[in-house]
Amino acid sequence: MSEPRTATTSPTGSGPDDDRSTTLAALSALAADTTRRPLLVALDFDGVLAPLQDDPSASRILPRGVTALEALGALPDEARVRIALVSGRAMADLHALAQVPPGTFLVGSHGAERARVTTFGLDRDVVQLSDEQADRLAALGAQTASVARGRDGVWVETKPTAVVVHTRLAERDVAETAEREALAIGAELGSGVLHGKDVVEISVLHASKGEAITALRTELGADVVVYAGDDVTDEHAFAALGPDDVTVKVGAGDTVARFRLATPDDVVEALDLLSTDLGAPRG
Repeated sequence: MSEPRTATTSPTGSGPDDDRSTTLAALSALAADTTRRPLLVALDFDGVLAPLQDDPSASRILPRGVTALEALGALPDEARVRIALVSGRAMADLHALAQVPPGTFLVGSHGAERARVTTFGLDRDVVQLSDEQADRLAALGAQTASVARGRDGVWVETKPTAVVVHTRLAERDVAETAEREALAIGAELGSGVLHGKDVVEISVLHASKGEAITALRTELGADVVVYAGDDVTDEHAFAALGPDDVTVKVGAGDTVARFRLATPDDVVEALDLLSTDLGAPRG
């Protein structure tokens, strides 16, 4: 249910220092420059809007974050601001937990699933697997189930295009063995394997957050993108964006992002500032 929490660092550089004031100033400057529209505000869920939890089903957007997202969603059409959540969670899971206004785009499973929140529910793009991919997904489910069997704290999540072996609640030696076995299965049957902290995700489709944010940007004609993420999978999105976009790494770790915030509380503060500045009258 959660997206992979990776311990790996990004391949280049340590990235910006944790300078909250610099990040907030960049967002204020962007809000003031009305020539830079349409604006796409894209955010990861876990570790960005919602503090990380041992139980992924317990994750919730911070209350002030819900309010800030509602304020962004309530901006008039002429503000030309769009919102997206870009997550590794399966779409059904993301939609169930995300408290976002109608009009918000949801990208799940690292880009393999996409939908738009409406006043009537969820308008989803249908994920179509070939017969060969469906067979591999079934085989992955069967083989990874054997990895979890008899091992306390190891469990398997099935997504529409992937399976995920979770080990967060297992003893370290049990987790290491389970992850090693899952990686071997992924090497044989997967089109993509993500090895994160306490998870191994094996997909039968190739997808990345970088490809997803590029496609969404093109569709919306966004002149500038604000993107905040905390994980190594978000580095693909940071790298896909340009030097004039506002890319924000949340938490510690090497990154190619231009800016950094320390915690989800800081992200919520930044969103609150951005929604206020965007709604302010311009002379």
